[in-house]
Amino acid sequence: MEPYLQTSCLSDHSLITALSYNVPMIAVLGGINIDLVTITDRFPEAGETITGTRFVTYTGGKGANQAVGCARLGVSTTMIGRVGNDIFSTQLINSLNAAGVDTSCVRSDSAHPSGVAIINIGTTGENRIIQVLGANKACDKTEAISCINALENAHVLMLQLEVPVAVSLQAAEAARRLGRIVILDPAPAEPIPEELYQHCSYITPNETEANTLLGLQINDVNDASKAADELLYRGAETAIIKMGSNGAYFASRSNSGHVPAFEVVAHDTVAAGDAFNAGLAVALSENKPLEAAVQWGCATGALSVTKLGAQDAMPSRNQVDELIKNSRHI
Repeated sequence: MEPYLQTSCLSDHSLITALSYNVPMIAVLGGINIDLVTITDRFPEAGETITGTRFVTYTGGKGANQAVGCARLGVSTTMIGRVGNDIFSTQLINSLNAAGVDTSCVRSDSAHPSGVAIINIGTTGENRIIQVLGANKACDKTEAISCINALENAHVLMLQLEVPVAVSLQAAEAARRLGRIVILDPAPAEPIPEELYQHCSYITPNETEANTLLGLQINDVNDASKAADELLYRGAETAIIKMGSNGAYFASRSNSGHVPAFEVVAHDTVAAGDAFNAGLAVALSENKPLEAAVQWGCATGALSVTKLGAQDAMPSRNQVDELIKNSRHI
C-alpha cells in the first residue's frame, strides 16, 4: 500500500464507532455550496425585472446535502470537499457538523470562493438554479487521497458532478477495488467519461440528466426503461431514473421495476434528488433489497419537498419509516 493511504482524515470518533460496532459508514465526495434563494409568484422573462416575495439563505451543495441526508437518517457519514476562506465557509462547516457529519476531510481554500447557488423558486415549488462552484472545482488529488483513506472504513461512496470528474473517477476506481458500493448522481447534468459508468454500482439521473447523458427524452416509465437499459449497456451495474412526481424506475441485470411517488404537498423541490440519493444510500448500506432501497429513496425525496431549503429539508429516519408505513402513492 502506498504511504499516503496509511492514514485517515476521519475523526477518531467515526473510526471507533465503525470499527467497534460494525455499523454502516458512508463517504461523500462532492460539492459544498451556499444557496441564495428567491421566491416569486412567477419567473421573469428575458430582460424583465420582477419583485420577489421572499429571500432566504441556506446551506447546500449536492454532496453536502446528501451527506446531511444520510446523517439525519442515522448513518455515520464523512464529507470530503472544499470551501473557500470567506464569509460563507464557517456557516457551511457548522451546518454539516450540526447534522452530525464528520468534516475533518473538508479543506478551506484561500484561492477560491465557496461555491454559490442562486436559486429561484416559483409558487408551484419548481426551481431554476445557477451555480458558481468556486472551491468545489479546485478539488484535486488531495481530495481523492482523503476519499481513498475514508473508504478503508466506509461501506458506500457517494459521488456527484460538482467536483472535477477526474477526482471522482479516481475515487470510484479505488472504491471498486475495495469492493465498496459506488453511487453516482450525474448532476449537474454533463457528459461523463465512458469509464466512469463501469465503476458505478448505481447511477441515478433524473429525466433532464438522462437526456444529457443519453440524448433520450424521458416522458414516462417506458422511456425510463429504455434509458436504464442504455446505462446498463454502458457499464453501470444498476440504473435508477428519478422521475419526480412519477416516482422512480430501476433496472439491474436481473431485476427491474417502478416505484410510484408518495403523495405529499410540495413546497420546494430543491434538493429532492439529493434526498432521494441519501435514502437510497442508507438503505443500501443496510443491505435492503433494491426495490426497498428505491422506495426509501422515493420516501426521503418526497418528505424533503414538503419543506423549504436543502439541508434543512432532509427528513429523519422516523419520518421516512412513518411515511412508508402509511404509504399513500400518487
